[in-house]
Amino acid sequence: MSDPAEGLNTEQLGAYFALMEVSSLLRYAVEEHLRADGDLSYVQFQILARLVDAPEGRLRMTDLADGVVYSRSGLTYQAGLLDKRGLITRSPSPDDERSVLVTVTDAGRDLVARVLPGHVDRVQRLLFEPMVGEDVATLSGVLARVRDHMRGVPQRSARPRPGVNRAG
Repeated sequence: MSDPAEGLNTEQLGAYFALMEVSSLLRYAVEEHLRADGDLSYVQFQILARLVDAPEGRLRMTDLADGVVYSRSGLTYQAGLLDKRGLITRSPSPDDERSVLVTVTDAGRDLVARVLPGHVDRVQRLLFEPMVGEDVATLSGVLARVRDHMRGVPQRSARPRPGVNRAG
C-alpha cells in the first residue's frame, strides 16, 4: 500500500486501526460494566443518558436514532425493552401524528444515576488517564472535526428508506 491512490498510506492505516481498537476496547469495558451494574446494553445506556439530558426528558424517536447512530428498527426494539422494564414511555407526538415521543421515567433516571459513577470511572481510567498535557484538547478537536464532517451528510432519518418508492 505504498501508493495513496490505491488505499490508505501506512500512517493512515495505523491511525485507523488504533482508533478502531481503542473504540472496541473502551466499548467492551463500558458494556461489561453496564451489563453487570444495570443490566443495560451500551445502546440502552445511550438512549437513557440522552433522554436524561433532554429537555423534559423527552425526544422524538427519529432524533434519538440519529443521536445514538442506530437503525430505526433497532432503536424501536431497544426502546421496547426499556419500556417493558418501566425505564421509558413511548407516546404519539401531539404535534406530528407520525412521530413517537420517548420519555425517561423516574426509574430510568434512577438507573442512570446508579450506573453513571462506574461508567465515568472506566472512561476516566481507560481513556483519559494515559493522556498528558494537551492530549485531551487535541483529541477532542480532531474528533469533533471528523464527527462534524461525517455528520455533514443528511441525517439517516432524513434519507429515503431502501426499497421505498417516493415517486407519485
